[in-house]
Amino acid sequence: MSAEKTPLHPRNKHRFRYDFPELIKSYPELKNYVAVNSYGDESICFSDPEAVKSLNKALLKHFYSISYWDIPAGYLCPPIPGRADYVHYLADLLASVNDGIIPTRKSVRGLDIGLGANCVYPIIGHQDYGWSFVGSEIDSGAIKAAKAIIASNPELTNAITCRPQSNKHHIFKGVIKPEDLFDFTMCNPPFHSSAEEAQSGTRRKLQNLGKQKGKEVTLNFGGQNTELWYEGGEVGFIRKMIEESASFANQCLWFSTLVSKSGNLPFIYKAIQNFNAFEVRTIEMAQGQKISRFVAWTFMDFEKQENWRKSRWL
Repeated sequence: MSAEKTPLHPRNKHRFRYDFPELIKSYPELKNYVAVNSYGDESICFSDPEAVKSLNKALLKHFYSISYWDIPAGYLCPPIPGRADYVHYLADLLASVNDGIIPTRKSVRGLDIGLGANCVYPIIGHQDYGWSFVGSEIDSGAIKAAKAIIASNPELTNAITCRPQSNKHHIFKGVIKPEDLFDFTMCNPPFHSSAEEAQSGTRRKLQNLGKQKGKEVTLNFGGQNTELWYEGGEVGFIRKMIEESASFANQCLWFSTLVSKSGNLPFIYKAIQNFNAFEVRTIEMAQGQKISRFVAWTFMDFEKQENWRKSRWL
């Protein structure tokens, strides 16, 4: 068996090193990008967007039975193992208010803020737990690509719905309808506060990977403006999210968002406190040498949480 990665979530299907022969069986085109690296291991060039996209196609086919998956050039092509971790830790969060049992009914409903062209969070959430999703997105090209993925995989067509966000200044407003109930929201917010900052971050990433070598800098995993930066940066985006979440306090059990920089946490906690959330949790996730985390908050007290659980999950 391949060596275990450390320390991904115990239910993460990507805990072990990529088995390229098996992945190539699922998606033969991946073979074009696999070579033996300087350590004598089979791998791909992770600074090549086409190689990363091919790897994702193979992973989604092999582990999640997704027969068609593709994104247009220039859109974010996320690393699947880390995305899966967020989903699995969200499952644990739901279980923590359900006697330790993960609710796996299709009635369990998530809202993915910033679905992207890749649709990865809803794919993993539905294929692993049977959940249904609404994905919001401000970019029309991303919605078109996500809809193509959903339409091409019959198991997804009745489980994932795309909703456009027409106002760049809003996050939940205009997306959550009066009749909607969501068990959780999730989000991978823009990290940067400007296009210039995003480009600078990309240069550092490529240098850290040791892949630059005088070549023109390109985004390692692609990404459109709306995916990479927001005026006010990560904190500005999350503060807006927290502010709007208070307006939907009775329509969602847990709101959550990734937080890329631990230094941003005090500002986020203060914002949540200002809107009188009942409970806040910070869940750390480790992928290799990188530590990431998401913050989750709820406005529902224990009695409301219990009533929610009984009415939706039992």
